[in-house]
Amino acid sequence: MIDTLFFYLFAALALGGAIFTVTRRSPVHSAVSLIVSLLGVAGLYLLQRAEFLFAAQIILYVGGVMVLFLFVIMLVNLEEAARERQFNGQLWLALASIAGIAVAAFYLIGKAAAEWGKPQPAATLAGSNVERLSDVLFHEYLLPFELVSVLLLAAMVGAVLMARKPA
Repeated sequence: MIDTLFFYLFAALALGGAIFTVTRRSPVHSAVSLIVSLLGVAGLYLLQRAEFLFAAQIILYVGGVMVLFLFVIMLVNLEEAARERQFNGQLWLALASIAGIAVAAFYLIGKAAAEWGKPQPAATLAGSNVERLSDVLFHEYLLPFELVSVLLLAAMVGAVLMARKPA
């Protein structure tokens, strides 16, 4: 009973935060709404007993990424951005992208529905989820992991340099 109550609470936080993220006019209010949505998703992870994902969601997304978002929002000249033209005439490309994503989503939902009732193989790896995740991440995917960290560092330095006012 209490799990159901918490599920609806966290789901409402996630959905409400997501709706407010896309409907607020102020970028700061949208970022704060996104934080609320990410906290709701973290709560849903905790209900599924995925404690590592819960902690990663809080530390990485809510703590790190959202601080970067707010930092960039504060660096951008919002008055100048509001005066710029908002749309660039690529409506047909946007509609084609939406149609492609919808087709892919329906295809994947159909495949998942076909697999719904079939028995799943039992996990054969020993150890906790965190141990298995760290083995895969730091052995098989070490190079991509490090490349992404360098890419994010370069993007952050580039954002600071672009936001800097010319002397």
